[in-house]
Amino acid sequence: MTGATLSELEQPDAFVGRHIGPSGDGLTHMLDAVGADSLDDLLEQTVPAKIRLKRPLDLPAARSERDMLSDLRRTMERNRVFVSMIGTGYYGTVTPGVITRRVLENPGWYTAYTPYQAEVSQGRLEALLNWQQMVTDLTGMEIANASLLDEATAAAEAMTMAHRTAKAKSEVFLADERCHPQTLAVLRTRASSMGIDLRIGRIESLLEETEPFGGLLQYPDTYGAVADPTPVIEALHAKKALAVVASDLLALCLLKPPGEMGADIVLGSAQRFGV
Repeated sequence: MTGATLSELEQPDAFVGRHIGPSGDGLTHMLDAVGADSLDDLLEQTVPAKIRLKRPLDLPAARSERDMLSDLRRTMERNRVFVSMIGTGYYGTVTPGVITRRVLENPGWYTAYTPYQAEVSQGRLEALLNWQQMVTDLTGMEIANASLLDEATAAAEAMTMAHRTAKAKSEVFLADERCHPQTLAVLRTRASSMGIDLRIGRIESLLEETEPFGGLLQYPDTYGAVADPTPVIEALHAKKALAVVASDLLALCLLKPPGEMGADIVLGSAQRFGV
């Protein structure tokens, strides 16, 4: 049997070139375009001398993948697992095996059933449709979107949506101090850039002295307390303001849905489901 020649082992496609950087000809072309003689010359022209490191980097010698994996395992064995008490919207969860097997590990949910681009997202679309139906069922709302980045971002979007649609002629938005701290932090950032007067405190007290366009409350709140939000929702509506409720989908499996209590906008996080 005759062995293969080097030319026969060469890869004719551009896969390697796309993943290991430009070729010598490509580097020369780019350097000519920016007026540099070499990569060192390019660095000299672009990196100020006062912040340029003069000495070689103090890097350890290269190690094999096997050695690195062994070191990482030894480091990980030093970890100690404690009961998570962080709260504030983030909780330790266990993803049921049936969900892992039938959803997360089922390629039918995220691959195409035909090779055509028009059908590439069918599994994803079906999953999102099921997601939206679950959210409407648990929140008691008529419609649901296909989710945002996180609960805090959703709260900021809810504030801006209320600002655009509320009948109240106001620039004031109220946020209950018992909302999650990360949510309040994002609200502050968004409100400052939009000129919204964000006021944080006990929302019941704030409503007595303010005419807002909307208000946000947490149900259950960041401390785990479950209070009936109906009086606050009704007080907001009396001022022609919109009621925004940040809730917990897992809690809503047992609690009365905010939509049935008159909430105009409901938001939350699915992290509690472990998915």
